[in-house]
Amino acid sequence: MKNNIIYFLLLSTMLWACKKNDMMPYSSTDNVYLRYLDKDGNQDTTTLSYSFAYNPSLAQDTLWIPIVVTGPRVSRNRQFNLAVVDSLTTAIQRTHYEPLKASYTLPADSATLRIPLILKNTDESLANKSVTLGLRTVSGGDFAGDMPLALRTKKYIFSNRLEKPAWWMYWGQLGDYGRIKHQLFLIGSGTVDLVDLSKPNAYMEIPRSLYYIDNFRIFLKDPGTWIARNPAKGYVLVKKSGSDDYEFYSEAAPNKRFTLKYFAQVNGYFFIDESGKQIII
Repeated sequence: MKNNIIYFLLLSTMLWACKKNDMMPYSSTDNVYLRYLDKDGNQDTTTLSYSFAYNPSLAQDTLWIPIVVTGPRVSRNRQFNLAVVDSLTTAIQRTHYEPLKASYTLPADSATLRIPLILKNTDESLANKSVTLGLRTVSGGDFAGDMPLALRTKKYIFSNRLEKPAWWMYWGQLGDYGRIKHQLFLIGSGTVDLVDLSKPNAYMEIPRSLYYIDNFRIFLKDPGTWIARNPAKGYVLVKKSGSDDYEFYSEAAPNKRFTLKYFAQVNGYFFIDESGKQIII
């Protein structure tokens, strides 16, 4: 009987301790971070690139920054801070991007939020160079800045010229990347991108991508026929004075011209890239 009483007391103590632990309040410091994920679902710390070259008529555009909270939801609005990282930034405030707010509001009962980053396309020099902008969540308002820098920091590179897209590396048929090659791809292929083979179910888009690559190959070999078949696009070929070479350009943007150079060795014409090399795929 005495042993039974002892066992009962021990069991009661253990149950009371477990109940006490289960009810312990959350006491960790809350943080916010920038949630960019790669193809494997891990935090993506690579630089994010953007170009107005895909939408040259835009005076500005908005990127939405994904914010995530560590810690429980609460039933009140909370404030957090986002700051520019000077060491990662060459962009000029108000010239290349709209100033950040002094603080941002996370609505009550929320654990995620997207905040706007407004990029500007008013600097003509962006046609020839890229600028960078580094952002980081920092301590302030209702949140600390205790998480690793890699989770709290993102670098953006943007311009009004083309940047190498992530999918390019998967399509060896295209060869080495070049901005002029990329511009001609956008004109002649019929699409702005190919499938990123790292994505789920990418195999379903392979035939479509091969079709666009073939369009691009045909365009490079015979831009004159392409012009004849696509008159609504407004492109022309004009022979350069005193030369066998041609210039290819849109009548709506005559200042942006591509050289189609004649090579007597093969009795053929090839577009020339920014390094003076033939564009061949």
